[in-house]
Amino acid sequence: MKRFFSEIKRYFVASDKIMILTALFCSAISCIMLYSIAANELIDKVDYGDFRTQLIATLLGLVTVVVLSVIDYNRIIKLWWLYGPVAVGLVLLTFTSLGYKRAGADDQAWLSIFGFQLQPSELLKLAFILSFSYHLARDEENMNKLPHMMLLCLHGAVPVGLVALQGDYGTAIVFAVIFMAELLTARISIKYVIAAIIAIPTACVLAWQFLLSDGHKNRFLVLIHPGTDPEGLEYQQDLSLASLAAGGIFGKGLLGEEGYVSVPEMHNDFIFTYVGQVWGLLGALLVLALLTFFCIKILTNSLVSKNAQGRYICVGAFAMYFAHCIMNIGMVLKVMPVIGVPLPFMSAGGTAMVCMYITIGLVNSTRCHNVRKYRVFYDAEPEN
Repeated sequence: MKRFFSEIKRYFVASDKIMILTALFCSAISCIMLYSIAANELIDKVDYGDFRTQLIATLLGLVTVVVLSVIDYNRIIKLWWLYGPVAVGLVLLTFTSLGYKRAGADDQAWLSIFGFQLQPSELLKLAFILSFSYHLARDEENMNKLPHMMLLCLHGAVPVGLVALQGDYGTAIVFAVIFMAELLTARISIKYVIAAIIAIPTACVLAWQFLLSDGHKNRFLVLIHPGTDPEGLEYQQDLSLASLAAGGIFGKGLLGEEGYVSVPEMHNDFIFTYVGQVWGLLGALLVLALLTFFCIKILTNSLVSKNAQGRYICVGAFAMYFAHCIMNIGMVLKVMPVIGVPLPFMSAGGTAMVCMYITIGLVNSTRCHNVRKYRVFYDAEPEN
């Protein structure tokens, strides 16, 4: 028993407590916002069930952080052959009769399993960060040889292609950002970087011509020519800006005030607008500061990782969170198109919340096992 408590104390000392507390603070803000939205009856489909789901998902996520942190990430990452196919298989199920579109979404990216709603692409993000980190670490010396680079690109193309076929282009971009961030962290040859810079504009043109629907194209066009969209696709973003402006500097308060601006999906992808409305500019800046600090903490953990695998896991996690923050807040501020990417730890969604905390657990594992004296529950050196 004495050994057990000694190891628990060692784990507590080794953990990145500030990173975890920052995430919990953001989740607490999310729960408060969802409770307020339900209490003020701002959206018909939002009730206290969303608040309860978010709270349960946060608590469950915290448990996963503790469990994953005490397991050596070098052992977890080698199980890619188990969780990788499962994640891909669940995404493939969305193309069958089991897949469906949620209300307000334009992508068939959800499953209903035993009464629970599940978004498989969130699990695929975790599987991709782990499997691609392992692939890069194992192939570091040969990655710049053309056959090896082609296999790495194929590895990255699979999740990007699958979620793009679902119609979830925002998540496809997140996968692409993770892929590029990890490759740039590795010793990639400059010739491949130059080739990518040349190829990306061509790929964008082809995607515009053959992949994007007229509705998706209009989401970009209204940013260049506001007020010219005949279908009113920018209406939601205009409401978002009005919601932020209504909050002023100090906000309208959480309960009891009149004249709230209701924004579609303000409990989900547009929750940042509600933060600005009830807590004003100061509250919005607080959330921005928390998310920025959180991303920086993950990136600093990559600098102290014991090996390449841990470093790539941290960089992949950073890229995922950073991409979500930039695209979501850019969408809310009407400087980026509406592409349905949730704000980390803030937007409603049990699957996304739990997966975000699982990622924290993996990052914290790289920190807890970066030196021998913090090898929690293990005495042997980790394998590369």
